[in-house]
Amino acid sequence: MIMDNTSDITMLTLSGLSGETTNRMVIFSLTLLCYFLILMVNISLVLTIILDHNLHQPMYIFVCNLCLNALYGTAGFYPKFLLDLLYSRHVISFGGCVVQSLVIYSSVCIEYSILALMAYDRYAAICRPLDYHSLMKKQNVCLFTCFSWIIPFLIVLASIIKTSTLKLCGSHIDKLYCASWVIVKITCSPGLTNTVLGYICIIIYFFHFVYIFLSYVYLVRTCVKSIESRGKFMQTCLPHLMTLLNVTVAVLFDVMFMRFGSADVSPMIKNVLSIEFFIIPPIINPLIYGIILTKIRNRIRFILFNKKVIS
Repeated sequence: MIMDNTSDITMLTLSGLSGETTNRMVIFSLTLLCYFLILMVNISLVLTIILDHNLHQPMYIFVCNLCLNALYGTAGFYPKFLLDLLYSRHVISFGGCVVQSLVIYSSVCIEYSILALMAYDRYAAICRPLDYHSLMKKQNVCLFTCFSWIIPFLIVLASIIKTSTLKLCGSHIDKLYCASWVIVKITCSPGLTNTVLGYICIIIYFFHFVYIFLSYVYLVRTCVKSIESRGKFMQTCLPHLMTLLNVTVAVLFDVMFMRFGSADVSPMIKNVLSIEFFIIPPIINPLIYGIILTKIRNRIRFILFNKKVIS
């Protein structure tokens, strides 16, 4: 994505680790362990859902896609970060920076799209049970799932392509990884189009969050009216709500520090908050679903202990 007429700068420097020299191997070991744990829990849940035909239902299909997205998003961060921990010079090509930014940003947007689908699925199951099978039939689920990946990816791609055409006036990125907003900050002239595209993306996914939040408010109001609905909410909606809060807090930490971060904050705190999205949600989310959702929990128990558990 490097344009010949945009800039002579082809290599960028990531300076997030520049002050960390003494504990590099300890951080590498912990990061590798963390990435291995992310791969293990997410792949385990994906395989559990794929291999068990009883779990081929909309809710579990969306959970499976949430785990696949976690694998996709973390693949854009961990391999490069692990390599940086092994070397003293942390550089990345402009093209590689653009691709990393595309993967990370699209992963965040896809996450919210899938969570919005989950909110709609729970609304249909609890508030319109008689229409549920017609609303969430196989063709609709496939279509919704494809849209939840393709549309966010294309929205982010449009913004990233525009960013990649801008002329660079700097090569220093004060972060552990590449992000579109950081790339824009080192361009000679960000341009109105880039700013507009960025805010359009933020507005679109802010409304995703509002829709999800209001859906669960409505579900809570509906479920308190009966014990049966209350049990269904606690069993199937609570993990979705926990995931939404988990992801949103992680994203807000990164966005706030990237755009409004103070120079007085220590680099270590900045680094921890900037990568919280790659640590907490990818590990906690599959554990939440594996523990709270009865069918998944029982299937995992059966696989581990070869013992059938009654729901």
